[in-house]
Amino acid sequence: MPQRPGPRPSTTPTNPHTQLDQQPSDDQPRQRLVEQLADLPGVVWARSLISVPGAQALMLPRGPAQGPPEAFMIDAEFAHLHPAPDYSLHLVLPPAAAEAAIEAGWAEQHPIARLGIISPGAVMVYAPRDAHEADIAAGLVRASYAYATGAEPPLRTGDQSGH
Repeated sequence: MPQRPGPRPSTTPTNPHTQLDQQPSDDQPRQRLVEQLADLPGVVWARSLISVPGAQALMLPRGPAQGPPEAFMIDAEFAHLHPAPDYSLHLVLPPAAAEAAIEAGWAEQHPIARLGIISPGAVMVYAPRDAHEADIAAGLVRASYAYATGAEPPLRTGDQSGH
């Protein structure tokens, strides 16, 4: 995973866990991210069960092909996207992927996860500031999806052209 350029953004230390700076100057990175996630098989987009008003959740219907309970934040919600002006995401990653995303500067562990209340793999992925960062964020959401479905392929980030 490539290193995220620049310093980490400022975030709130408690709930609601919000990104305070370094948001994109427009919503094009968010649109690119959503477009890349639109075709995830079986994913239902809905209002988040645990996030701020306006947050879009990615959920799976309950079924036999589900990943472990720790792959979800609540019920069948494995990720959610915060609305403007925040634009950050919360999602759950397998432990090794969460550690890699944190070490590369793309994410930080959710403060409630640090307390042991939710899955230790629950992280905030910082708001993508451009198309390349939207591709990285989409790769992290796909890794969360794989964890939630029980597939857990190797973590891949970036677009298909290798950027």
